[in-house]
Amino acid sequence: MTAVVSGVLIPWRSSVDVFAQIMRRHGLDPDAVDNVETAWVAFGEFLQTGVDGIQGPDEDGDGFIVEWGRWGWNDHRPALSFGRQLAVSDSGDRGDPYWQPDYWKVDLQMSFAPDPAWDDLERVPFHDTGFDFKEIGPLRTAALVESRSFVQSYPQLRAMWQGRPVHSCLMFEQAG
Repeated sequence: MTAVVSGVLIPWRSSVDVFAQIMRRHGLDPDAVDNVETAWVAFGEFLQTGVDGIQGPDEDGDGFIVEWGRWGWNDHRPALSFGRQLAVSDSGDRGDPYWQPDYWKVDLQMSFAPDPAWDDLERVPFHDTGFDFKEIGPLRTAALVESRSFVQSYPQLRAMWQGRPVHSCLMFEQAG
């Protein structure tokens, strides 16, 4: 069972809309994020929102990841992404011995203009924090602090975090 901070579970299909609402409440336009720190605060709030129709925490049903790099979708501009992956359990035939949940990802992607502070982004030895599946509540709060500290330990990523994105988009897509 998913822990719920607010007492309300949102339907998994509505998760991207809920994140967008939280972002707007924090003064951000999902398609024009201008402050990474504020986006992180909104993301943290979103991650504390319980989601209905997903696997439980003991089955890695709800996790988050921070990713960075240069990707083809944004003309190889430096990018930073906050993602939440959901293992959807209300699809397919659960009686099938080969049944697997469908994986969906809510992803805030922010890209940046070239800057000497992060020109050598490729020198960061990792491209993400790895997924964290801590349960909603204090354990997830601690995991968020740990992920942010990890990102801040690299000067290139710290500079991006303090920079202003030139483009952002909030996506909801089936993950592989």
